[in-house]
Amino acid sequence: MDVTVTHALLLIATGFLAGIINTLAGGGSNLTLPALMVMGMPAEVANATNRVGVTVQSITALIGFRKHGKLYTDDKGPILLPTIIGGFIGAGAAAYAPAEMIKPLLLGTMLIMALIILVKPAMISPAIGTPVNKVSQTPSSWVWLTIAGIYGGFVQAGVGFVLLAALAGSLRYDLVRANALKGLCTLMFTLASLVIFIAEDLILWLPGLILAAGTMVGAHIAVKLAIKVSPNTLKWFLFIMTLCGSIAAMLS
Repeated sequence: MDVTVTHALLLIATGFLAGIINTLAGGGSNLTLPALMVMGMPAEVANATNRVGVTVQSITALIGFRKHGKLYTDDKGPILLPTIIGGFIGAGAAAYAPAEMIKPLLLGTMLIMALIILVKPAMISPAIGTPVNKVSQTPSSWVWLTIAGIYGGFVQAGVGFVLLAALAGSLRYDLVRANALKGLCTLMFTLASLVIFIAEDLILWLPGLILAAGTMVGAHIAVKLAIKVSPNTLKWFLFIMTLCGSIAAMLS
């Protein structure tokens, strides 16, 4: 596929914004997927190509969170296992499922998360000093993490919200550490989904790498913001992003 200068600028700009949004909350793929489809990509190709940017963005965010001592890894094995398994399942489904399934799934996820933040904000933003739970102590977290992996492997857009529900809601990490672990989980199941999409020859690498350049810069800036802003600000940013994701899903 030919990439014009206009397309390249569009991908860099949307990638930059998505890198910030995904690192602080989720839903950045609501920007990047339409940008890829504007170039003429079928939905399934855009969905696969988008994972290149997500991979680079996740690596960049992880480096930043680790540098600032916010990446908690003591329980990483039990956290990653269900998300990776779910990622393979979701990507396998995405390679063959009709594109019409994506919109209602995305919209439903956004609306549920917005409702949770409004009605029960402590579920997604634990108070400072709340003890962290181990995965082995909270069976519900296995369910949430597996669902997040399946959802992320299938559609990617909005998966950050599902992961935060597991990491902040079930395991009680504060939003900064939950976002750091979210990046680690996203990287792992995105790599799992890339295996499927590469095998199915669904990725267009040039636009994917241009998009990745934008997401890398956005993620780098977002980590610095996440360290500095208050938990309450992060919570409301998360809420606003869920509403934007709902609107994007309804209009797509």
